[in-house]
Amino acid sequence: MAAEGGQTPTSYIQHHLKNLTVSVQEGSLWTLHVDTFLTAVFMGLIGVFAMWVATRRATAGVPGRWQAFVEIVLEFIDKQAKDAYHGASKLVTPIAITLFVWILLMNALKFIPADFISVPMAKLAVFVAELAGAADPMKYNYWKPVPTADVHATLGLSISVFFLMIFFALRAKGLGGFIKELFVAPFGPWLFPANLLLNAVELLSKPVSLAMRLFGNMFGGEIVFLLIWVLASAGVFGVIASGAFGLGWMLFHMLVIPLQAFIFMMLSVVYLSLMEEHH
Repeated sequence: MAAEGGQTPTSYIQHHLKNLTVSVQEGSLWTLHVDTFLTAVFMGLIGVFAMWVATRRATAGVPGRWQAFVEIVLEFIDKQAKDAYHGASKLVTPIAITLFVWILLMNALKFIPADFISVPMAKLAVFVAELAGAADPMKYNYWKPVPTADVHATLGLSISVFFLMIFFALRAKGLGGFIKELFVAPFGPWLFPANLLLNAVELLSKPVSLAMRLFGNMFGGEIVFLLIWVLASAGVFGVIASGAFGLGWMLFHMLVIPLQAFIFMMLSVVYLSLMEEHH
């Protein structure tokens, strides 16, 4: 809780919002957010394993509960992707499934109280740092539990979508057609500087908006959860208030968490579809 280790509510929240980072060199731009990276990979592997279990036990007869649930989710995503995408690529549905399931699993970590993950993992990080002979092991006493509450993770996802957008555009229009549209559309060849500027802003704003929307919702929700959590340090009434508000906020996030994964997935599919359209 907030009182552990002599922490104030402010220092408690600041501690839980800081990532465990490892830099090639102090002050270097090349800094790895270890907690975000490892947690994202771990949740991705869980998603792969869950899908593997469903296909491993798949039957043409009466499906089991897990197979039925997975089939419902996949059919829903497939329908939404086909409704939003007007091209002929067979890659869109797998991309949509990957984005939705992975983001949903990462978002779902918000349902677990922060201390239940960050405290033991931070202690493990300190232990590993001591074994590695770090000069200051306590420097690594951090672990941010929700990857999508880290803008580096959401930007990584959106940049991947951006490269897919370019790939889809090049495949549909060719390199020459894609470059020509950058200079010619929408105002014609005589206003090519304005066309290029407008198209560049449009292209770059799509991945940025994807990343910021997901990050903003998850980071804001994380702060509110932490504020509710520190109420428990204010005595019996604080514990009661923390439990009540925490339950209400968690019930609200039962909608927010899948909704944010769905929005990211749908916007990505729409952007891929738009990149194949000729202007």
